[in-house]
Amino acid sequence: MELLIILLLLPIFLLFLLQRKKTPKSIRLPPAPRGLPLLGNLHQFDGSNPKKVWKLSQKYGPLISLRLGSVPTILVSSAKMAKEVMKTQDLVCCSRPALLGQQTLSYNGLDIAFATYNDYWREIRKICVVHLLNSNRVQQFRPIREDEVSRMTEKISKAIVASRPINLSEHMMSLTSTFTCRVGFGKRYEEEGIERSRFHALLKETQALFVSFFFTDYFPFIGWVDKLTGMIRRLDNNFKEFDKFYQELIEEHLDPNKPKNVQKDIIDVLLQVRKERGFKIDLTSDHIKAVLMVFLFLVHKAKFLNFN
Repeated sequence: MELLIILLLLPIFLLFLLQRKKTPKSIRLPPAPRGLPLLGNLHQFDGSNPKKVWKLSQKYGPLISLRLGSVPTILVSSAKMAKEVMKTQDLVCCSRPALLGQQTLSYNGLDIAFATYNDYWREIRKICVVHLLNSNRVQQFRPIREDEVSRMTEKISKAIVASRPINLSEHMMSLTSTFTCRVGFGKRYEEEGIERSRFHALLKETQALFVSFFFTDYFPFIGWVDKLTGMIRRLDNNFKEFDKFYQELIEEHLDPNKPKNVQKDIIDVLLQVRKERGFKIDLTSDHIKAVLMVFLFLVHKAKFLNFN
């Protein structure tokens, strides 16, 4: 039994030594707390607990070098250093790490939030700014906002008349969600409808997977553990379900017999951009799905942060 354990741990230990050997000795890194073999500083860093981060900054300064598994990381914990990173050195630091969950769900970074900073990112950003986020488009969505606010107000009024308790957080979350659906793909799901339940279940699972821990991200040499834990299967299933959901929406918008809406939604706009070919990149269905993904996820995330 002991021999079996040694044989299992030996490859991991050898990979750890190779990983340490790859680290360039000439790079001058900021002060760093002592880490553990393999784990590095993962046990010391908890982004959800600001007090731990504060204690590290008090001991090691505003710029700290950490190793999260095999991933070198710099922790910034002062306004001055944050300005240096976010403004002065913006071009160097603006790209996000290519984490497994985010890359899979964003169609390998075809969206605007998780794409690498390069010519493609600048072009997809231009499409979003010019066609989706301009002031005229925001004004065009005003009737939808007013209609949804009116519907919410009416529900609250009826509840007051009937002397029923009112959960304002639920009403506001429902308002945000319904507005997002109407702006994004021109649908208003009924409160208890099957499609609404399906949409929210997919969105909730996507949000969980975006922030889930994958061994592949921090310990590439034992990434197979993600398969054993079922995380890879869970990620693939969610991606396939949401991809199917997006594809159904796109096909509905491409249907020549579909009733024409006076107000164009985001899918309509992106399909029009694809048809006109006025940009350096040729939009595919995957590009449209990736933009939809980040739009829905970020709005849902903002809603979650505001009311929880």
